[in-house]
Amino acid sequence: MFGEHELKTQFIKVGDKKIHLLDESEDLVRYRRDDVERIIKNNGEQLKVLPSPAVGYGVKLVMVKFNEPLVVPPHDSLTGFIEAPVEIDVKVGELTVDHFIVGREKYALYGSLEEGVICRYHVSPFYMEEPDSIGVAKLTVSNPSPKWKSLERVVIPISGTPMYYESTRAYYPLLVVTIKDPSPEVNNTGKAPKEGLNMVGEGLSLPNFLMRW
Repeated sequence: MFGEHELKTQFIKVGDKKIHLLDESEDLVRYRRDDVERIIKNNGEQLKVLPSPAVGYGVKLVMVKFNEPLVVPPHDSLTGFIEAPVEIDVKVGELTVDHFIVGREKYALYGSLEEGVICRYHVSPFYMEEPDSIGVAKLTVSNPSPKWKSLERVVIPISGTPMYYESTRAYYPLLVVTIKDPSPEVNNTGKAPKEGLNMVGEGLSLPNFLMRW
C-alpha cells in the first residue's frame, strides 16, 4: 500500500479505495481511481503512495474523542494509541497526481459558536497496543498535578506536521498531552512514534496547542 510502486499494470488497494494502473503502450501508463484518470509517461520513476494529514477542506486540527474518558492518577502518566483519520497523496517525483480521503469524512466545531474552529472529527477507543488501523497516533498523557484528572478527547495540531509510515499503516508523530490547570496542552513532537518508519516532510515539533474548551 504505502511506499513506491512500479508504473505497470497492477491494482493498489489503499483502505477502502483502489488504484488501477494499466499499461497503455510501451511508455504510457493509465492511472485510474474512482472517477479520476491520468496518463503518465513512464521514464522509470516510481509511483509513490504516501500518507498525508487529514486536512480535508483546509482544517488545521484533528479532534479525536475517546470511547471512554481516560482517568490518570496524580503525578503519573499513561501511554497508548488511538485511531486517527489520514489522507493519501499519490506522487511521481515531487508532483502530486492524486489526493484522496480514505474512510468516512467527519467534521465538528471545536469551541464556542463565536470563537470555535471547524476540525476533522473521529471517535476512537484508547488502545494499549497498536491497533490494526490505516491511521494511528501514539500519545502519552501526563498528569503532573497532585489531583486525579480525566481526559475525554485530544485535539491534534496538524498544519505542517510530518507523517510516518510503513507498508500498511500511517502514523502521526508522537503526541504528548499534559493535563494542566485549567486546560490540557498538546505537543505534536514531530518525532516518529517508533523506530523503522519512513517519514514524509520534516520531523519538526509544532507549537504546543492549549485545549481551552
